[in-house]
Amino acid sequence: MKKQFLAAAVVTALGLTACEQKTSATYTSSAGSLALSRDDAFLYAADADNGVISVVDTAARLKVAEIKVGAAPERLAVGPDDTVYVSNRGSRSVSVIRRGQWTEAARLDVGVEPMGLGLSADGHTLYVVNTTMLETTENGSLVAFDTGTLRKLWELPVGDEPRGLALLENDKALITLHRKGDVVQVDLSNRDRPKLVKAGTDVYDKANASKLREDERLVKVGADGFSMNGLTSFHPRGAEDIVVTPDGQRAFVSTRWARESAITPGTNPNNPSPTEPTPVPQPPVDPGTGGLYGGGGPCGTGAIASPGILTLEADSDSPVVDDLNGGCDTGGDDKDYPPSTIVSPDPSHPIQGPIATVVDPTGAWLFVVNRETNNVAVMPTNRRSGADLSVTFPSTSVRQLVRVGAGPSGIALTRDGKKAYVYNSFDHTLTTLVGDGSANSLNIREEGPRLKLAEDVMSPEQAMGRKLFFSAIDSRMTASNVGAACATCHYDGRDDGHTWGFPDGPRQTPTLAGRMITQTAPFHWSGEFSTLRDFLDVTVRQRMGGGVVDAQMATQLAAFIDVLPTPDNPYKREVMTDAQQRGSQVFLKAQCNDCHAGEALTNNKQANVGTFVLDGSDPDNAAVRQRGLNTPSLLGVARSAPYLHDGSAQTLKERLLKARFTDQHGKTSQLTDAELDDLVEFLRVL
Repeated sequence: MKKQFLAAAVVTALGLTACEQKTSATYTSSAGSLALSRDDAFLYAADADNGVISVVDTAARLKVAEIKVGAAPERLAVGPDDTVYVSNRGSRSVSVIRRGQWTEAARLDVGVEPMGLGLSADGHTLYVVNTTMLETTENGSLVAFDTGTLRKLWELPVGDEPRGLALLENDKALITLHRKGDVVQVDLSNRDRPKLVKAGTDVYDKANASKLREDERLVKVGADGFSMNGLTSFHPRGAEDIVVTPDGQRAFVSTRWARESAITPGTNPNNPSPTEPTPVPQPPVDPGTGGLYGGGGPCGTGAIASPGILTLEADSDSPVVDDLNGGCDTGGDDKDYPPSTIVSPDPSHPIQGPIATVVDPTGAWLFVVNRETNNVAVMPTNRRSGADLSVTFPSTSVRQLVRVGAGPSGIALTRDGKKAYVYNSFDHTLTTLVGDGSANSLNIREEGPRLKLAEDVMSPEQAMGRKLFFSAIDSRMTASNVGAACATCHYDGRDDGHTWGFPDGPRQTPTLAGRMITQTAPFHWSGEFSTLRDFLDVTVRQRMGGGVVDAQMATQLAAFIDVLPTPDNPYKREVMTDAQQRGSQVFLKAQCNDCHAGEALTNNKQANVGTFVLDGSDPDNAAVRQRGLNTPSLLGVARSAPYLHDGSAQTLKERLLKARFTDQHGKTSQLTDAELDDLVEFLRVL
């Protein structure tokens, strides 16, 4: 979408002057847990806690119906005939709702944890993205249904944990891979036999171009320590939404940049490391604030896990992203796409946790909903500077940061672009945003009181614990210049698939959901904390830059962690297969139960399974060698790859094969190939 596309007629969207674009039939101005009817008369809000869809009469600002659907409804799509489709993440289904009937008309059986939804231009085909297939966690899928007969047409494997979906008019689909931070492309032109055209992009290579070139040069000349060349690599993780401009030319993916290079106290912006690249101007911070997670982010901004936007040329699926070690300027006119990092224009109110994104009907403005900071960032789609952008903090291209309720999870813009709705999932309230019509001021504001759509089903302690867990703005949890929440790495209470270069060595983010965490003391990979409160207190203060975690906060966080649902597991069935039953006996034969014992499948002791690498400078390394690393629970292990503390094993079988002849990780040397396969089948059901 080049600058010449700005030479069209002027229209107004939420008071933001922009230019009109020809709208494709597959364009949608809603995302996440909200959607509007085709005439904007009704708003549909998915409440995952209550398992309901609330119907709001937008003219009357009144909830007129509540529809019970499947468990944990996440996303919605509205067809040309105003039929509403709802992906029920917790019940492997999609609900079908007819306008005016306000009841579930049908329920479609799909794969595990359905998320993204889309409708063909003619409305005849519904597309659903399943996080995993019914037979395996190694692939998620795209499945198609005939909307007339509700008959399943086909299913196509599309990669590891897909989530977001965008459809193009040229019979192509773009799908995000959540943990890998990538996008795949599917050709839908053959209605009976779609095919995967592109299994990924070169986002990573383009974003780390300088770092990769320098590493390659130093390797060629035989330089030692080339990984410490002063440049840093970042991996896009947590790819959530993908949205296409109204003309279908550009796509935007919300993501987070996770630092791959070593993290040291020197990466704090208050005490930058001499090996770090010169940072771009930052918001002022109080001396001494910030923690280990502060600084060291892409382009010298934010934290080690920073929010970002990936821009792609939609037709070719080619990424247009910044080199994160240089060329990240926001003040120049040479780049007609948003910066790859999102920097807040308000030093006291960071941006974190992008979860839902839309482009307004003019195609000029991107609205990014940030769940961990309770705000919406509004930024241009095709430029980085201008008199209408922030003058108080010029290193951001965010036009305005609009505060909303707790845990925003969806957004919907009206067809004329003059009003927006945001659903605050933790408060169960609806925020309405309007513009005042002025072109060159920060003009979007909240209109009227928030509309309460549902009630809490969590206890007060659990509800408060969730808000703390997901908060990157509560000063008790994090410093404003860090802007990191527990959920920044533990997505949905699970994990980000990332291995961090902490001072005590590489540490993979462990999943928390469904693992009975509060019963598995001691805590941390090194097992140095005897109570959860001790662990939370040190993590919050020293890493996130927050304050002391008192007894009440620890109780609230523990209450929420205890009710995090176990990820849906396609390998679990009412009756174990023959291979799984044989594997349960192999589990005992290999003495896996010596360490992975009890209801939580851990003996809560330290072990060295042959992967623990000691820091030779540690004067107490003899004691550490004896202690080893904390034995993790195996609950939900099938959905928690990669494995080991350093994330070095991508699959369970890979790990077992590497450990087979050492007997350090179970007595596996005596197992046959068939027994190893059976053991893997059993581990997958835990």
